[in-house]
Amino acid sequence: MILQSNRSKGLGLLWGWVLVAVLFLSSNVYGYADTTWLSVWNAYTNFDGSNEHAIIRGIRLPRAVVASLVGSALAMAGALMQALTRNPMASPGVLGINAGASFFIVAGVAFFSVTSQSEFVWLALGGAAAAAVSVYFVGSVGLEGMTPLKLTLAGATMSALFLSFSSSILVSSEGTLDNVLLWLAGSVEGRSMDNVLPVLPLFAIGYALALSLGKAMNVISVGEDVAKGLGQHTFRVKLLSLFVVVLLAGGSVSVAGPIGFVGLIIPHVARGLVGIDHRWTIPYCGVLGSALLLGADISARFVAFPKEVPVGVMTAILGAPFFIYLARKELMGK
Repeated sequence: MILQSNRSKGLGLLWGWVLVAVLFLSSNVYGYADTTWLSVWNAYTNFDGSNEHAIIRGIRLPRAVVASLVGSALAMAGALMQALTRNPMASPGVLGINAGASFFIVAGVAFFSVTSQSEFVWLALGGAAAAAVSVYFVGSVGLEGMTPLKLTLAGATMSALFLSFSSSILVSSEGTLDNVLLWLAGSVEGRSMDNVLPVLPLFAIGYALALSLGKAMNVISVGEDVAKGLGQHTFRVKLLSLFVVVLLAGGSVSVAGPIGFVGLIIPHVARGLVGIDHRWTIPYCGVLGSALLLGADISARFVAFPKEVPVGVMTAILGAPFFIYLARKELMGK
């Protein structure tokens, strides 16, 4: 059921933040080490240096922060991509942006011994930009120009190409494979605040610009000709949107690896709640994206307990059937 009034949408957004807060705190409580809600409270109000408190503040807090930030970033990037391309299957993972960012980082680790988070950020941004431009160019070739189907096929092609490049490097360099294996699966485990700080400016700028683009996305999503007729500078909007997607997706990959399907699923859920008004859809994506990745990370700790699976595996379990459903819907014209 779509929320109709601005008041109901605002209340829905508020309840979404409450859900994120509950999941964020739950991420601090639940895991392999047996802790309680009281332990979390004491860890932040009366830290005593105990093992429990150290785990909560040094391991689980950064992990929850990364999951929240990355979930929001990927979901908002997906919403922008789907509006910009008028393609319901567009997302950073499907259109190869995550794969491009991952390849640049793998190459940097293998050939230049890159290890710092700040260097990862710049490599990921370069790879995301290269992938985005490549997919847009390949998807626009031909008399019909860019169509949703051509864009999806171009994204799948470029994603496979970048993944094959990454695989060839990893096969020939065991040291690189050891360093990036868990990261390549998409994981927020083992992150620290030192990993978070270099990407905070990117996320802050990306969030602010994405929220400011809501009205422009409403116009351009109905068609480029209509947007031009209404006086919109479509090239500027596209360029700015692409810049925001690169910031959000590249920053996410640099800190958590190529986590897929968040940017595909959440925009559809948000539109199901508030409709196609991107002034509401984009902020809803930010909240729901955080909730999804926090929930997936908590689940990843227990699905194979006492071992953990990467959160990227959990999002793939949810996202793969959803992608198949969308593909069938598009091909059958329903």
